[in-house]
Amino acid sequence: MPRAARAYVRYVEAVNRAVGRVVMLLIFVMIGILLYASISRTVFDVPISWVMEMGQFLLAAYYLLGGGYSMQINSHVRMDLLYGRLSPRKMAFTDTITSFCLIFYLVVLLMGGVSSTRYAITYNQVNYTAWAPLLWPIKTIMTVGIALMLLQAVAFFFKDLARARGEEIE
Repeated sequence: MPRAARAYVRYVEAVNRAVGRVVMLLIFVMIGILLYASISRTVFDVPISWVMEMGQFLLAAYYLLGGGYSMQINSHVRMDLLYGRLSPRKMAFTDTITSFCLIFYLVVLLMGGVSSTRYAITYNQVNYTAWAPLLWPIKTIMTVGIALMLLQAVAFFFKDLARARGEEIE
């Protein structure tokens, strides 16, 4: 594989690893917010209107920003009824073919995310709830998460292409 492809894979995987490990901590932030809301409502009888939306925003950030990292550590669910019986080189060849479908899907998703984020910024879009938070921050986070997954999918394509050719990119 060309040196540029190897460098790309190393850089993208380093970025996704760093982002993924930081984003893992969002689960504790979400737990803290939900616990605070529960105590506020049951002990002090003061319900908080923003908690459910903030929990949803944090969960969306958690799984979208962590998507590239979970791809990297191979923790996505996969149907391997036939795939698991293939040799490593044939698995890599199959992955190079299916990578095109994933990359196409992520490109379309990214285009939609950029368009939606641009709209939210331009028109100061808010959620139609009592809290009415601005939507551009979470839409930006979602778009960045999709972009990181796309970069990781391309890195996987390079790794699988090298593996199908009998090489390894680490």
